[in-house]
Amino acid sequence: MKRFHIALAVDDVHASIQEYTRRLGAEPEVVIPGEYALWRTSQLNFSIRHVPGAAGAVRHLGWEDPCAPTLSVDHDVNGLIWETFSRSDQRLEIEAIWPPEDNGDPVD
Repeated sequence: MKRFHIALAVDDVHASIQEYTRRLGAEPEVVIPGEYALWRTSQLNFSIRHVPGAAGAVRHLGWEDPCAPTLSVDHDVNGLIWETFSRSDQRLEIEAIWPPEDNGDPVD
């Protein structure tokens, strides 16, 4: 099943984790302290990332699709970035940015 993906920029990751955990009714699956968090619900793949001065900005949208052969990225008519990716593509991207040996093993 495809999950809609929303990626937001935040100033305060810790406060945002508390806020979105309450709003989504679920704990994040991945937390990189001070940098990033990822939630998965039955319909939504939602991530936040620390981007100073850009709180609330949509970083990108897209789909987590188990049938996606690879990560693909394009732009819509408004310039928004849309990504299509599998769960493993997302895990590899997270691990490339924040290697597990530096952060324990934050990804499922």
